[in-house]
Amino acid sequence: MPEDRKKRTHELLFTIGKVALEKLESISSKIKDDVATEADRHNNEILQEIVALASNRVSVAENESEVEGGGDAWTERTSRSHFPHIRLHGGALEDDPLKMNI
Repeated sequence: MPEDRKKRTHELLFTIGKVALEKLESISSKIKDDVATEADRHNNEILQEIVALASNRVSVAENESEVEGGGDAWTERTSRSHFPHIRLHGGALEDDPLKMNI
């Protein structure tokens, strides 16, 4: 992937994450103030799940990096060639971790 496209992809993903967190904070405030609509409550649940899954992926990546560097971290590996990543439903992806470098 060309470096400028890679940079744009990172910027886009960062911005999506930032906007999602801002929206989650806004909806959470509406829920706290008891002025949230049913749609707000539904969107809050979806955004909370997205944030949780993203946090989980980051933890997996950090742990894998620690292990690959010789450290002692928990991983889901069942073998040296198994590289787990989190699926949208919370399980492991079969992606080659080298391809995950967007």
